[in-house]
Amino acid sequence: MSELFWFEKYRPRSFDEVVDLEEVKARLREFVKAGNMPHLLFYGPPGTGKTTMALVLARELYGDAWRENTLELNASDERGIGVIRERVKEFARTAPVGKAPFKLVILDEADNMTSDAQQALRRIMEMYANTTRFILLANYLSGIIEPIQSRCAIFRFTPLPKEAVMARLKFIAEQEGVKVSQEALEAIFDFTQGDMRRAITALQIASSTTKVIDEEAVAKALGYVSPTMLRQIIAEAIGGSFSKAISQIYGIVLDGGVGELELIKQIHREVLRLDVPEHLKPDLAFEVSRAHYAILRGANGLLQIYGLLSKIRKIIISSKKT
Repeated sequence: MSELFWFEKYRPRSFDEVVDLEEVKARLREFVKAGNMPHLLFYGPPGTGKTTMALVLARELYGDAWRENTLELNASDERGIGVIRERVKEFARTAPVGKAPFKLVILDEADNMTSDAQQALRRIMEMYANTTRFILLANYLSGIIEPIQSRCAIFRFTPLPKEAVMARLKFIAEQEGVKVSQEALEAIFDFTQGDMRRAITALQIASSTTKVIDEEAVAKALGYVSPTMLRQIIAEAIGGSFSKAISQIYGIVLDGGVGELELIKQIHREVLRLDVPEHLKPDLAFEVSRAHYAILRGANGLLQIYGLLSKIRKIIISSKKT
């Protein structure tokens, strides 16, 4: 495996390299063209391109001088009021390097900042509005105080589409000399659900053990159950030997080391894909949620999964009799 994380190695350096996010790129290009922009707030799930887009914007604004004009902080680690008052304030009060009209401060995971720190940040944003712009990155918009939201142009980032994630994974695999099957790509997307960072990391972990990556290699590398195997187990529980199904579950958890919570999450995805009447799926999802909640509260995970499979079997078989 390369010493460098593939996610960093293949992080886009320009708008043209960024996967998807066409509307966001179009608006940010307008800011670059104008040579000016408001404070920005990017929010959305992890791995959807918020940090990457902020760094690409910095490169587009400043060119080779982007590092000198950009301060990047992780607010979850440096979220106290002291950091805001000292590091950010010191950086904001200095003049930009080169012909840049302003300097740029990127605050990652800003929704983890304390309320006092956010209030201090609000005052600094006002004080240095002529010389500094801020890009705040957050998973949840509700974690950012209203006074800061009102001072920013807000961009929502959504999980990346399947086609975009798989295309990027194929490109990276080709560059690294790794062969990856279509089933493996499907499995990686199933496990990561539009989180590009996790998807690339999953591909890299799987490649550390083999240069020919299939679905089984992905599942083994990430500590999950192969989606194909899990579908077979659920089918066995519904219409075949229930004893065989729970025996396989036992082996997966006790011998394979797969956590019950992760297994429940996978069962949830597979249950919603079952070829059953749509009116049954809410009942199936409800039973999954009950088992998940019980495990979170400390119930025996294996017993909850066994019970869940029996309820899934009962719901589906009962529907066929009516």
